[in-house]
Amino acid sequence: MSKTNNRIYKVALTGLFAAMSYVVFTFLQFKITLPGGDATSIHLGNAVCVLGALLIGGLYGGLGGAIGMTIGDLFDPVYVIYAPKTFILKLCIGLITGFLAHKIGRINESADKNHIMTWTIVAAAGGLLFNVIFDPLVGYYYKLLILGKPAAELALAWNVASTSINAITSTIVSVIIYMPLRNALVRSGLFTKIY
Repeated sequence: MSKTNNRIYKVALTGLFAAMSYVVFTFLQFKITLPGGDATSIHLGNAVCVLGALLIGGLYGGLGGAIGMTIGDLFDPVYVIYAPKTFILKLCIGLITGFLAHKIGRINESADKNHIMTWTIVAAAGGLLFNVIFDPLVGYYYKLLILGKPAAELALAWNVASTSINAITSTIVSVIIYMPLRNALVRSGLFTKIY
């Protein structure tokens, strides 16, 4: 496959991952309303972002997750003010996951299932660990500037808890889906076309 066709294929898959992350984030979330009109949620949108980064690389997978969840924020009156933060943080999840999986672990160059599984777990956990640290931290300062300090402090503990739950469930789900999906794509001959 030529580089131009490969890029077009990845852009199309980025759109697919954006749509999937939007649907999962918007319609399969458990929203927790906080005092003061703020909210946090338990969702698997990050799992779609990680899965995209594992399959098509950090940039494209991260963009897919970032675009989908940002659109989800823009259509939700509670989350609309967080859209810029969402875009940046979800893109970073994809970039970190992709870097760990493809540049360090080189999972696309290996046929060793143990190596692939190990680096898939490390990459997913690494990208989502970034989110566990920076989503509440960036969110705190974001809320501090927009909503004022009391609202930021009140939401911080809830955001740490929900982000941690999201990270654990998203790591498990993305790895459980990636491994058999990768095997199916390899058997069908489509895996080399994706990455």
